[in-house]
Amino acid sequence: MLYLTGNSRRFCDGIDRRSFIAVGSLGFFGLSLRDLLAAQDSGQQKDRSVILVWQHGGPSQLDTFDMKPDAASEVRGPYQSIASTLPGVRISELMPYHAKVMDKVSIIRSFTHTTNDHFAGAHWILTGYFGATGREKTPHNPSMGSNVAHLLGTRRSGVPPYVNINDGGFGYHGAAFLGVANNPIRVGSYSYGNEGIQYPAIREDSLKLIEGLAADRVQGRMSLTSKFDGLRRRLDRSPEVERFDAVSREAIELVMSGKTYEAFQLDKEDPKIREKYGDGWGEQALVARRLIEAGVRFVTLNTGYWDDHGNIKGALDSKMPRHDRALGVLIDDLHQRGMLENTLVVSLGEFGRTPVINKDAGRDHWGPAQSILLAGGGYRHGQIIGKTDKKAAYPTERAIGPMDLCATVYNALGMDPDSLAVNKADGRPVHLVDGGRIPRELL
Repeated sequence: MLYLTGNSRRFCDGIDRRSFIAVGSLGFFGLSLRDLLAAQDSGQQKDRSVILVWQHGGPSQLDTFDMKPDAASEVRGPYQSIASTLPGVRISELMPYHAKVMDKVSIIRSFTHTTNDHFAGAHWILTGYFGATGREKTPHNPSMGSNVAHLLGTRRSGVPPYVNINDGGFGYHGAAFLGVANNPIRVGSYSYGNEGIQYPAIREDSLKLIEGLAADRVQGRMSLTSKFDGLRRRLDRSPEVERFDAVSREAIELVMSGKTYEAFQLDKEDPKIREKYGDGWGEQALVARRLIEAGVRFVTLNTGYWDDHGNIKGALDSKMPRHDRALGVLIDDLHQRGMLENTLVVSLGEFGRTPVINKDAGRDHWGPAQSILLAGGGYRHGQIIGKTDKKAAYPTERAIGPMDLCATVYNALGMDPDSLAVNKADGRPVHLVDGGRIPRELL
């Protein structure tokens, strides 16, 4: 994997925003040409994409989509509900942008699993397998995005199949035993604040090659463009880059030229659209849409940190309006452009929050119940799936778990999780997900 990193520093072209790029998803053509053509001929290869909005830390179901207005104050929390475009469905007053698109989404209120561990929950949901626990950051299985990158590759030449904006999920967005070539290109900041993405700001003295990037993994090349912007010229003059081999240069080109880099050039976007999305996470959601337009297959946008053990009102008052605007505008924008049918949007974290406010005015980890959002992807929407009890603590109808979610994501892309597998280093096949059913309401 090739990492392009650096601290905030003003370049001659005025770029001074800290950002991060890691080029690791270079093995675009996970299928052989024969397999790829066969899949296309059989209709299994769909021109669909996924945007996974990962709410690292675990968002509260009671303060978003599964409000309990008749419960005691320590259960219902500090917020009132508002009406939405889905008749009879009310959601948190902090989510007016979501309220406008509720007729275009499905909310699963009965999403559930059995762990309150951040690491185990994130691994389970992002990979489909129960694995890492107790602060173990080494994934046991590839993420959904990496499996998709490996088996389907990119939708268009010259772009990566998989991009991760703002790293989150304890490293479980990666490829595990599939190798670094199927890791995502990682963009943005490790922090979970209000940073936006303008242009990748790169310090040339921070470039370094990570072991594992091999020439046979770089199967797609991009010719040099005749016109480079200031940042690209700076890289070309770097003495560090001069010492790179041809493979490393191709990796830089993948990000710094062509369709991928153009997706980050938000000055080319309609100013009215930029204004709708707003700064920070909104700006990054716009980048996610532009990456999908460029041909990227799987984009992960991390908004969070949602682990609000104390003062949940103060925490949600700060970040929920930003998350609400970013995701609500993204769904509406995809719909207006005719892209939503072919783009599955999913938003969730590793678990929900406890049904009772704790002594610190927060909510703790709660695996048994979480509300998750899905939109687009060829599924039926405008509905609430499942129910929870009077405290939003346990499902009372239609319990749906991590393996079901993974199966739903793969199915949207035309992938059959029951028949497709990836191989470990020792050659043993591993199913994309061990079981899982697509909720019938979506079909």
